Amino acid sequence: MRRGAMAKHILIMDQGTTGSRGVIYDENGYVVALDYKEYEQFYPKSGWWEQSAEEIWQVTLETSRNAIAKAGLAGADITAIGITNQRETTVMWDKNTGKPVYHDIVWGCRRTAPIVERLRREGHNALFNQRTGLVLDPTYSGTKIRWILDNVPEAQTKANSGDLKFGNIDAWLLWNLTCGQVHATDYSNAARTLVFNPYEGKWDDDLLKVLAIPKDILPEVKNSVGLFGMADPKWFGAAIPITGIAGDQSAALFGQACFDEGAAKNTYGTSAVPLMFTGDKAPRTATGLMTLAWGINDRIKYSMGASILIAGQVVQWLRDKMHFFGKASESEAMAASLADNGGVFFVPAFTGLGAPHYNTNARGMIIGVTADTTQEQITRAALESMAYQTRDLLEDMAENSGITLKELKVDGGAAQNDWLMQFQADILNCKVIRPKDIETTALGACYLAGLGCGIFKSIDEIRDMWQADKIFEPQIGDTERELLYDQWRSAVERSKDWARA
Repeated sequence: MRRGAMAKHILIMDQGTTGSRGVIYDENGYVVALDYKEYEQFYPKSGWWEQSAEEIWQVTLETSRNAIAKAGLAGADITAIGITNQRETTVMWDKNTGKPVYHDIVWGCRRTAPIVERLRREGHNALFNQRTGLVLDPTYSGTKIRWILDNVPEAQTKANSGDLKFGNIDAWLLWNLTCGQVHATDYSNAARTLVFNPYEGKWDDDLLKVLAIPKDILPEVKNSVGLFGMADPKWFGAAIPITGIAGDQSAALFGQACFDEGAAKNTYGTSAVPLMFTGDKAPRTATGLMTLAWGINDRIKYSMGASILIAGQVVQWLRDKMHFFGKASESEAMAASLADNGGVFFVPAFTGLGAPHYNTNARGMIIGVTADTTQEQITRAALESMAYQTRDLLEDMAENSGITLKELKVDGGAAQNDWLMQFQADILNCKVIRPKDIETTALGACYLAGLGCGIFKSIDEIRDMWQADKIFEPQIGDTERELLYDQWRSAVERSKDWARA
């Protein structure tokens, strides 16, 4: 533990899908203060999902200022700023006004399915897979850019004249923090756009041509660790260096100290994203499991994984739409009160199914319902769906990598649910390990920014900081495990292509 005449602090802007968190860490990687606020979600049509980029900026700024105040600090006391963000969500703004030309299109929005289907029909899937390690899917930013250019008045004209800028939320926050002086992103975010080649570390001209996207609208791609720019003094009363940026899942992988080949984590947020670190090995998979972990000192590190579109959001849906309970935390006691799920399975395909199914026309389904079905059983089935979907993806990762999962580190809000974590261990048949700090997305951004400003000296130092809180061991037998999983897979198959029925 460091001691010094003047304590150093890092401000983390932890920008998630449903809200933003401002977090202050000290020089030992401990939370000093935090603030959180949600913002509005928009669903203009079935499968569509939008947010206000301007509201995201204002909420992120507000929570950051509040965290600094709660810590009893001033802007001049902050050594560095780190940013971590929801990936793939697409913002496009006029560089002259700094105003978005449209709502940001969220990663889970499926409106670009027709564009994806057209590209597949034209035979482009193999090219995109070869160049990006992904598959054609509405999740990624590339088709969202194309949709905005096609559907927003004057967007294409502005793009052609160099007046339009694209960025994921990290680039949008960076642009605002620096008052338009810096238009940049990091490797981990760029790799989720569908137009970046992670094997060569650059924007891909051929893919940009296929999507007819002008290269000038794209941000500069930088290491995840290093100086991105300076936050303008008007925001916090002092100019503060921004020294670390990573997409939320890469930040969580870093925060879980998954620095060895085969180390894996799962972050349970609005979505869930299991990731396995592969180091210098760049995975090539037909099912699109490529993720770029981070870039440090011009060395790219790789991982594999993908997004489970709906995880914690299914609990929010039960709370806010169905009014099953007042607080999400109540779902744990409801599930634990039952001996089993009563034969009820919940496939939360609200906006289709992502990896490894990639079925954009799937829709949510609760099956096995009888006259005796209770709110508790449906709630339990909703929690179980997170564990089943995690197994779906981890099995696909193991098949593509040849690496057998030995244990899974977990983080995010739902990782606090002991019942769910035990069921996750049961259905995976491996250890599930929860760290003392489950907000490892923000912690990972702290480590990255701390490396960037010199507070932390090395990866090994960060590895030694990681601490486990609780370990969950499998408690059910193989027969029960496989029976449950077979029923889940049967339910998933029934949910596919429902939107076409």
